[in-house]
Amino acid sequence: MSPTQTPTPKRPRGQGQWALGHLEPLNPNERFKKDDDGLNVRKRIETIYSKRGFASIDPQDLRGRFRWWGLYTQRRPGIPGGKTAVLEPHELDDEYFMLRVRIDGGALSLEQLRTVAEISTTYARDTADVTDRQNIQLHWIRVEDVPVIWEKLEAVGLSTTEACGDVPRVILGSPVAGISAAEVLDPTWAIDEIQRRYIGSPEFSNLPRKFKSAISGLPDIVHEANDIAFVGVNHPEHGPGLDLWVGGGLSTNPKLAVRLGAWVPLEEAPEVWAGVVGIFRDYGYRRLRHRARLKFLVDDWGAEKFREVLESDEYLGRRLIDGPPPPPHVEPIDHVGIHEQKDGRFYIGVAPLVGRVSGSMLAKLADVVEAHGSGRLRTTPHQKLVILDVDGDQVQSLVTALDAIGLQARPSVFRRNTMACTGLEYCKLAIVETKQLAVDTVAELEQRLADLTAQVDVPISLHLNGCPNSCARIQVADIGLKGQIVKGEEGFQVHLGGGLGLDAGFGRKLRGLKVTAAELPDYVERVVRRFADQRTDGERFAQWVARADEEALQ
Repeated sequence: MSPTQTPTPKRPRGQGQWALGHLEPLNPNERFKKDDDGLNVRKRIETIYSKRGFASIDPQDLRGRFRWWGLYTQRRPGIPGGKTAVLEPHELDDEYFMLRVRIDGGALSLEQLRTVAEISTTYARDTADVTDRQNIQLHWIRVEDVPVIWEKLEAVGLSTTEACGDVPRVILGSPVAGISAAEVLDPTWAIDEIQRRYIGSPEFSNLPRKFKSAISGLPDIVHEANDIAFVGVNHPEHGPGLDLWVGGGLSTNPKLAVRLGAWVPLEEAPEVWAGVVGIFRDYGYRRLRHRARLKFLVDDWGAEKFREVLESDEYLGRRLIDGPPPPPHVEPIDHVGIHEQKDGRFYIGVAPLVGRVSGSMLAKLADVVEAHGSGRLRTTPHQKLVILDVDGDQVQSLVTALDAIGLQARPSVFRRNTMACTGLEYCKLAIVETKQLAVDTVAELEQRLADLTAQVDVPISLHLNGCPNSCARIQVADIGLKGQIVKGEEGFQVHLGGGLGLDAGFGRKLRGLKVTAAELPDYVERVVRRFADQRTDGERFAQWVARADEEALQ
């Protein structure tokens, strides 16, 4: 090329957006999804793998398509966190599975609860965790037992369909939908209709990454952290409806969802939901997996363009109605405690410590709830359980009975506000152990900080995550802990002052602020005491962190 010639500009590299013609498989995940729909693996599990055993499973099914049916291989016991990023997948795999039971809206009947309990005790070594996505996770599942587990779950209206994978996962819903006097509307119909129409359908079974949904008549579903969320709002002209949010997600590149400024009537919510998922399917970035979540597309397009595409003939084909935002909430709404329903009965929210329960505990819970006249309960996005429809004369007796099986309706501030992900015990991505450390830390803090009950009259959330992926929402916790190796030991990078609602924003990270697991109770005690000493009247922890000097936060 001569010095006078202008170089030909390079064509921008495609991002794997189907709608723009970038259809070629661009990474291993996209290749296995193109080769065979993840939903199709169920037949192979039923007819081949469950009969021939773990060794017969094709690797692409094992570490890929199995997720479409709620199955992940567990971490092999004894592998330290420092080896997580070093070993190959087959070296980390145990020959047992985590199985995620999908519970849309968190709604459980006693029959369903007893079925999950029986599966846990029979097939899962009595394990069970209530997750912050309102699911229940079981461990130690053998592939040989999966078909009979599906049969039992589906007989009572539960499933594991698309509980994991690059699909629309469980839809979060208010634990008090239909019974709360404060909700703008009851969106249960929309959750059920989306599940009926779209879950398990090939229409949305190949998305660029996972897709998280939330629908509630109250701001109690952490809507800012979901790919799509509908939140109840009253329109001055049209009445009760739903405010539409898109593009939230945490993990290693956290972003809060943005409002589209659209008011959606309840009966249109399934169609609007499908429109947003369709945009993600068609325009989502498939080339680089770490940029494949909807939040990156929303961030690049902005709310105005996203709404414009949603309203185009390609999707909805009509304009949405402009609407107001929901009123901001100050504190997380976890529904723990004793609360009156709009029908005069009561619901009772209880706090299993960091969501850890067991099949035996769930069976006892079903018996206790039934003995006190209730027939249903719900899981929550805060790893809690809520018992509905309790007559007033049964409340105190039920609270006592629940406490006896380890489910407290009047928990300490730390038991109530501590969450933890699965951690090193079972998860192949984890670097540190979380669940037991959280349990031990809560016990320590309950003793050490008992004298501060009057001074600390606001919730202080403590979230522990075993890796950077933020399954326990560490960036939006008062004290968020991201697992890593510190001083050669298991430990955490500390995030302080994150929150949702009125304090929406990500926690403050200070240079070098890391603690080992052994140092954790000392550190939390130290910071909470400084907060108690320095706070002004009514000041929340996030507000104090924003103004505190670095020395106070060390």
